[in-house]
Order: sequence, then C-alpha cells, then structure tokens
Amino acid sequence: MQTPQLFVNLMEHASLAVELGRLPVAQLCFERHLNPPAILAAWANFTRPHPRYKVFRNKAMGIALVDIAGFGNAASYLDTVRQRGHAGPQSRKALARGYALRRIDRNDHLDEIHAIHTSCAERQGRPMDSAYLSKHSYPEQPHCACHGVFDAGGRLAAYCNVARFGNFAATDQLMGYKNGDGAMYLLLSHIICELIEAREVAWFMYDSFLGAGPGLRDFKRRLGFHPYRARYALV
Repeated sequence: MQTPQLFVNLMEHASLAVELGRLPVAQLCFERHLNPPAILAAWANFTRPHPRYKVFRNKAMGIALVDIAGFGNAASYLDTVRQRGHAGPQSRKALARGYALRRIDRNDHLDEIHAIHTSCAERQGRPMDSAYLSKHSYPEQPHCACHGVFDAGGRLAAYCNVARFGNFAATDQLMGYKNGDGAMYLLLSHIICELIEAREVAWFMYDSFLGAGPGLRDFKRRLGFHPYRARYALV
C-alpha cells in the first residue's frame, strides 16, 4: 500500500522542525539609522513569512552565519579554514595565480559585471534570474561596500556587495566567474577578515543553508559559515 503523500509531507516537516530546533540562536539587530529606507525594507523582507514554510520567518531558520565576534583577529579565523580544499588553501591558490582585491564602485565596472552575470545560463542548477541579465546602474547605498577580485589580466572576476544592517553584515549581491581558481574563496575570506579586524559587526550572513543545494552548502561550510536560528530586533 502506497504511503499517502500528506503523511510523507507531515513527516518531512516534523523532521525538519526537529533539526532546526537544535540549531544555535543568533541575536541579529537592525539599526535603521544606517540607512532608514533600506534598513526598514530589509527588516520587512527578513521577517516576512517564509515562502515555503509559512510558520517560519523568511530568513530565520538555518541561516548561514560566521560568528565574527567569536574571533580575536583575522589570523584566528584563517586558522579554522586552513584544511585542504577550504578557504585558506583556495585563497592562496588564487593569490598565486595573480588575483588581487580592492574596493570598487559597481558603476565603474558595469560592462565587466554584465559579462559575469551572462557568463553562464544557470547557477546552482537554476536559470539565472532575469534581473541579472540586463545591464543597469546601481544607486548609492551608504550602508553598503562593494569588494572586487581581479585576475592577473586586470579583469573583474568576482564581486560582493556587502550590506551592514546593524550588528550584522550580509552578502547583498555576490557573483563571479565559475572556475577553479579559488577567487570566490579569496573574496569572501578577505571580507570576513576585514569584518573581524573592523569590529563593527558581530555576525556575517550569506543567506541560508535551508534552500541551498549541496554544492553551495559545502562552499559555505569551507568558508566557515554555520547554520543558525536568527532572532531579529529593530532599533
């Protein structure tokens, strides 16, 4: 006799609830003074019902976080990702191949960013969102900073726009060429090291583990991200 699909769904949800209930909790605070319209919009997005699991907030369960406040300095973080295949060795590989980092204004690199966005038809098994397929300028965002990594020929290979929302920062937009050079590891580990040394935030978020495929979850794990339950406040 075939198991009714409703029973299967209930069992899956129960198993997920148990798994998520065991996660550590991170207290994340939005500070509206950093950029009131953007912070309030982010607060509304993060705390709305999850599109699939309505009982949860959109970005509350299984959120991928690095505990920035838990590291005394950048070296102590790098010591945790020094294993083979993790962010440390991958970053050194990128540096050995001539990659270099610097802060950028995305509007100075619109053609290069468009080339990255259109370099492949899908990512993580999903078609590229149509919003990425048209070239457009970016508004000034005082709570954000964009980091770029350039290859040995001076071409922008990847970028990450980082938004500071309060006691945490998050990847607002992250994209790069798909290759095995380690550039994405270099980019994100560099951002994490900067956040640790700056001492302005306690957490760094890279979306969630809940909706990510196995490859992306493994990529986050190799950078030192771990799943948490997030509790939000707005001040």
